[in-house]
Amino acid sequence: MVLSFRPVVAAALLFLPIALLPFVTFAQAPKLATGTLTVAFAAEATMLDPTRSSAGVDQYFFGQMFEQLVRPDPALKRVNWLAESWEVKEEDGKPLLDIHLRKGVKFHNGDPLTAEDFDYAFQRQSDKKISIWTHLQAAVERFEIVDPLHFRIHFKEGDGSYIANDLTLWAMPKHYMERVGDEAFERAPVGTGPWKFVSRSVKEEIRFEAFDDYWNTENRPTVKNLIIKVIPEDLTRVAAFKTHAVDWIDAVPPAMIEEFKKLPGVVTASYPAPNNMYISMDALTPESKFYDVRVRQALAYAINIDAIIKNVLFGQGERYVEVGKGELGYDSDLKPYPYDPKKARELLREAGFPNGFDTPCYNLTTPREPYQKEVGEAYFAYASAVGIRCKVQGQEYGTWISFGRRQREGHIDGLYSNMWGHGLPGDPGTAWAGHVHSYVPGKGWGATSVHSDPELDALVEELKRTMDIPQRAALIQKIARIKHERVAGGLTTYRPVVTFAWRDTVTFRAWPMAFWRSMQEVGLKQ
Repeated sequence: MVLSFRPVVAAALLFLPIALLPFVTFAQAPKLATGTLTVAFAAEATMLDPTRSSAGVDQYFFGQMFEQLVRPDPALKRVNWLAESWEVKEEDGKPLLDIHLRKGVKFHNGDPLTAEDFDYAFQRQSDKKISIWTHLQAAVERFEIVDPLHFRIHFKEGDGSYIANDLTLWAMPKHYMERVGDEAFERAPVGTGPWKFVSRSVKEEIRFEAFDDYWNTENRPTVKNLIIKVIPEDLTRVAAFKTHAVDWIDAVPPAMIEEFKKLPGVVTASYPAPNNMYISMDALTPESKFYDVRVRQALAYAINIDAIIKNVLFGQGERYVEVGKGELGYDSDLKPYPYDPKKARELLREAGFPNGFDTPCYNLTTPREPYQKEVGEAYFAYASAVGIRCKVQGQEYGTWISFGRRQREGHIDGLYSNMWGHGLPGDPGTAWAGHVHSYVPGKGWGATSVHSDPELDALVEELKRTMDIPQRAALIQKIARIKHERVAGGLTTYRPVVTFAWRDTVTFRAWPMAFWRSMQEVGLKQ
């Protein structure tokens, strides 16, 4: 049995001025979950606390335990989640979010979810000593608790990205965290999600138990125990599946997908990852090789992205140009640079590099996305072939993600195989604020940027302030055209397609949270 899921969602669903998609649950008591399911993920989390998270991969794990106010459903429609309702209002000429919480939601330790917990979450995410995501709260003027299930977030100015990011905040248990502290919380996290934390062996496994008092009686696990094994090596993960050591795996190696489809008693399904891959390049100063737009354009002509998707990824990728299909502001008229190595060499000669040049090229070796290491090697081989000669330096995930952050001393001094997801359904606002806008220390702009363009800076800042949907979509298209022409903030390449496999004795409905790895609805057939 093979499932294919390539949804394209109307851009208007990204922002709802009032929550028009309520999530309905039923009052009957759920059946008690039974049995144990063991699954395997290819990547490991760096942090289980959403506030202190440093990478999207962390959501694979904390996304099983923690929840937001709204979220996309399996059809990529935004639905109310912990928020029973919400709307954008205006007070004294400034926007605010008016949010009513769902009744009866409990944390895993039994504490009720209240507005106080979201105020606490806001305070933590605004604290630079705790979170690297303080810039996501920069436009917030104050947090107002109206009553235990009602609060308002007041903004200094518009913030469209706040809404695009599912209202940004994760529910955090104030009283529990104040009692145990950050270190103990990381060892024993408590959320409102369908899975309760049991134990963790770093780089080996994490164990969960279904939360019997979970508020969503309709969409919940029907298996009692969940064990997630961390198995980065593709062949080892595949062997664990084939020998029945695990019954569900993520990131089926692209070269083996056709084989998996033919395995008896196995279900496979492919989903577009909410990740946007690109090649970052040092373009900060006149001394930088990629400061000249002709050199950046040469790189764009030099790399055959279509061939990489076909031959390295076995078709498991979707080429995108600045904004992917289904995202707000997608422009079908914006075409990628064609593969033209002759044109690339001409541009290098015009830029003063007739014999090319040497440059460091940093490559992620951990399989954050399928065949990530091999894709980077292909990028750099194509670049070297036209004269942008790469001195490839491999980096494992922890080193790679720290290296790309601008708050460290120095910056990327060459090419860097990079990614910043636009999410699902998709909006590039937060990503562009991070890698297109110039780096501004302490302000959150340009967290990984090695580019500086005053015109684009102003447009990206305008985009952040824009909450009106049609205006936001038009502005995204304007930025995308300029960004594409100047190859600014990196060369966009592809969005991965990830394939999962599970036995037909397992029931699994994919939700896009946790990069489609959410175990929101999983169980064992009786």
